[in-house]
Amino acid sequence: MKLIRFGKQGKEKPGVEISGKRLDCSSFGEDWSEEFFGSGGITKLAKWLQQEAPQLPEIPNSIRLGSPIKRPSKIICVGLNYSLHAKESNMPLPEVPILFMKATSSLCGPNDPIIIPKNSTKTDWEVELAVVIGEKASYVEKENAMDHVAGYCLHNDVSERDFQLHHGGQWVKGKSADHFAPLGPYLVTKDEIGDPHELRLWLKINGQMMQDSNTSDLVFDIPTLVSYISQYMTLLPGDIISTGTPSGVGLGLKPPKYLQHGDVVELGIDGLGEARQEAKNFEKL
Repeated sequence: MKLIRFGKQGKEKPGVEISGKRLDCSSFGEDWSEEFFGSGGITKLAKWLQQEAPQLPEIPNSIRLGSPIKRPSKIICVGLNYSLHAKESNMPLPEVPILFMKATSSLCGPNDPIIIPKNSTKTDWEVELAVVIGEKASYVEKENAMDHVAGYCLHNDVSERDFQLHHGGQWVKGKSADHFAPLGPYLVTKDEIGDPHELRLWLKINGQMMQDSNTSDLVFDIPTLVSYISQYMTLLPGDIISTGTPSGVGLGLKPPKYLQHGDVVELGIDGLGEARQEAKNFEKL
């Protein structure tokens, strides 16, 4: 299934996309939240749709899409998890996953604008595969880790490099501004993705290809990440693990290049859809 949420920001309703049609699932009675994922919601929804799908209202394509997940308890990101990205960052491959948090208030829809923060000079792009937890995970063994995964999303881990690297060295400061986590267009359940470690992911700026890689270049695969993170914190249903970005970010260019007001970012991952985001200065909103 492809789960979506639609409507005005902060007032999104649940839906699905089936055969290219967006259907309103408000009558199901639940949003795509921690409670939904943690109570076997995907299975219940699939059974419900078998009966109800033909009667559901169709959502016009002109309606805004929001984050396909109602605000999760946490967004956990993995740094330097593509070998070529580590190389362009002039850093060695990590021996264990590098983890940092991204504020859940940074979540927004897949086609919402990227808001360049006040006093920002180095707002950067990062296309990433996001893993959504479907079942509570604590001290999970690697061989059982995929049992705790609900599905996958396209994510742009927008990053302000000056805030990230020069404001005390705490990465969360450069990752958590409003609209710094455009997610979607949808959450694709794991049964629809054959091998999440063989997916092309790409990103363009103003039509120019900047990132073009494959999840086969991941340093730490998804089962390793789920198991590893669960040794340090409980992963709750709906939580997001953003698995890292490949080479081609603005910081790694010579000279570096960052988003400017009016720049258009397009990105996609095989099977997970595409998104389009326009950069807008905070002062010009």
